[in-house]
Amino acid sequence: MKKIKLIDLFAGCGGLSDGFEQTDLYETIACVEWEKEPCKTLTKRLKNKWKYENANDIVFHFDIQRTDELIKGWNNDPVYNSHIGLDSIIQKHGGIDLLIGGPPCQAYSIAGRIRDANGMNDDYRNFLFESYLKVVDYFQPKAFIFENVQGLLSATPGGISIVERITEAFREKGYEITNDLRANALIDCTSYGVPQVRKRVVILGINTKSMKAHPQVALDDFYKSILPKYKYSKVVTVRDAINDLPKLFPLKEVVKIKSRKYSHTYETCKIANHDPRMHNKRDIETFELLAKDIESGQNKFASAESLKELYFETTGKRTNVHKYHVLKWGKPSNTIPAHLYKDGLRHIHPDSSQARSITVREAARLQSFDDDFEFTGSLSDQYKMIGNAVPPKFANAIALALSDFSNKYFT
Repeated sequence: MKKIKLIDLFAGCGGLSDGFEQTDLYETIACVEWEKEPCKTLTKRLKNKWKYENANDIVFHFDIQRTDELIKGWNNDPVYNSHIGLDSIIQKHGGIDLLIGGPPCQAYSIAGRIRDANGMNDDYRNFLFESYLKVVDYFQPKAFIFENVQGLLSATPGGISIVERITEAFREKGYEITNDLRANALIDCTSYGVPQVRKRVVILGINTKSMKAHPQVALDDFYKSILPKYKYSKVVTVRDAINDLPKLFPLKEVVKIKSRKYSHTYETCKIANHDPRMHNKRDIETFELLAKDIESGQNKFASAESLKELYFETTGKRTNVHKYHVLKWGKPSNTIPAHLYKDGLRHIHPDSSQARSITVREAARLQSFDDDFEFTGSLSDQYKMIGNAVPPKFANAIALALSDFSNKYFT
């Protein structure tokens, strides 16, 4: 069977494309990502797991804002070297069928707008969809998948709804998206086997020239009937995801190996990226206290106010947002964010005897990455790319549904 040819923009480490690859229904023609370590991780995955011998050529380390160069190629750049560009590669494949990806979400996130003095209104990332649009317009795929955070639905940079901007911009290029994004496109990944509460906006855009039916009728069918077929019958919990991993216990004294310090046991398994984070004594004691509070059923720290007060007692600093959160064995995790690379206070392991935050591998499992998916770079790089990723299990459901949709509606 002929595979559906795709480009992945803002590819990160490849969570979205990995879910598509798992179906064996798609062929990745190119991936574009501007950060170096995600590019290395993605290249390694495409080469080792999915057997793309040309992985080094099809993973573009480049800034998508330089869209004309991205399409036509660039030479002797001090950061990005040289490349023949997307157009040359895609011509060899006779065009593409699908474009997937989502611009960095920080400018759309509600948390980001709260932290920023100007509500992220001046953030350049608000308008990265325009670069995405240029690529869609140039290559004219039958469809695109545009994934982003829930905050996209309420973002109004410059006083204008980003949803209105996106809808009108794609419509001018001959693409339709659902008329009711809030009702149709806001999806909780928990329903699709991801052991994490993660709500995302998934926008399916369709080239109206390729359709057998009225675009809005087809789009309603995708969101209300086709995609929901791939929901899981049960919720996957933290216990399901990470309980079988080797335990990492606090050490009596910090150990230094080469340039790295360890506060917990290490080298206990052959599973990649299951290395403990370094914690100071104060945090270890706090993690143990909070996990034991849940295990004992006392729940002294069940409220946000009690956690804020504990943070003040522990650090001497006041905060408007509670900093601590212990994962619950019998529930999905809270959202795994890119911010996890800065600290793990909101992702504390539920086992009090381990008294630590989650490892990279645990974060990856909560994002539904397979254990053979290896992350490169520093611990910070790894946490960040996992938090930025689309959960592969969710991406897999989208990919299967999109294949069904294509067979039903595309000419």
